[in-house]
Amino acid sequence: MKKRVLSVLAVALALVLVSWGFVGHQAVGIIAEKHLTPEASKGVKLLLGSDSLKDVANWADDIIDEKTFPQHFINVPLGLSRGQFDDEITNQPQDNVYKAIQAKQVIIKNPGSSFEEKQQALKFLVHFVGDLHQPFHVSRKEDQGGNTIMLKFDGRDVNLHSLWDSRLISKQGLSSAQMSEKLDTASATQIKQWQADDLKTWLWESYQLSTRLYDECKPGTELGEEFYQSHIGIVNERVEKAGIRLAGLLNVLFTPKLVKALEKKASAQPAAAPVTYTPIEIADAAKHIGETVSITTEVAGIKELDGITLIDLGAAQPNTPLTMVFRGDARAFAGPIKTIGTKLTIHGKVADRRGKPQIEITKPAQLIKL
Repeated sequence: MKKRVLSVLAVALALVLVSWGFVGHQAVGIIAEKHLTPEASKGVKLLLGSDSLKDVANWADDIIDEKTFPQHFINVPLGLSRGQFDDEITNQPQDNVYKAIQAKQVIIKNPGSSFEEKQQALKFLVHFVGDLHQPFHVSRKEDQGGNTIMLKFDGRDVNLHSLWDSRLISKQGLSSAQMSEKLDTASATQIKQWQADDLKTWLWESYQLSTRLYDECKPGTELGEEFYQSHIGIVNERVEKAGIRLAGLLNVLFTPKLVKALEKKASAQPAAAPVTYTPIEIADAAKHIGETVSITTEVAGIKELDGITLIDLGAAQPNTPLTMVFRGDARAFAGPIKTIGTKLTIHGKVADRRGKPQIEITKPAQLIKL
């Protein structure tokens, strides 16, 4: 039975509830940072150090596991009135994004929580606020947030969840910086209203949208340019609202008293150790999960997905011992090495992605073309 439960979980995780894709989440972080008060900006800096909200916006997806998986969404039956909806999300016994956002704020404010706990809570908050603004993170359990509803978009197979997050944003063709610049246009009146709305209202908006989209996107529906043109504005507004509201939440959270307490905790943190890279053979990558390594090898395979470039090293799929991952804006770094047979040295931390070793490339300095 335990093996069966783990198998079901693996399938669920494989569906990847990644709202807004990598670029969209980063755009939420960029927009939020532009609307922080000086006090909130200081608090964020104390907890994240050299990282920005953009840098940590996808962290919660990178470390997703059995415990944190339910915190990215909330399952709600269709057909509820606003009052019924509020009762439903308030009284659900299981973990969900509504509970998680409140819990992470408590951790950050709690004098007894450690610096690391506060730091991780902030990273979760950045991501979860983005998540709940994606309509299919507030939707039905029976189709796993639209993941099992198959459609065609621009002639390609896609599930409803993926269409609404990464596929529409990918078609827009903007980097996270370009997207945030385009979207960050709310008036002072809009900002005041969006930030005044409570957490239940944020979720209610997504619920209303997912209800509408279930009607528009039945299984097997073929969608294209007309759908894109009529819906990309909705996507963009949800991303913009997420950024503005994240800023509002952090502006309230980081009071002068809390920031002063964080200064004391930050000063007591040990200095970060310098990063060193252990030279290894690519065939041994799976033996070095969690370690920072240096590998000299060659490109064996290239695959382009929505918002992600995957480059296999040493051997092509399914036998590759290591895959490089370039997400969002970092895809530009892959350009000089996107030729089979290119020799290079790669530096980075080896991660286990569903049993497959990978290194994510976030800086050009991680690559040396030979």
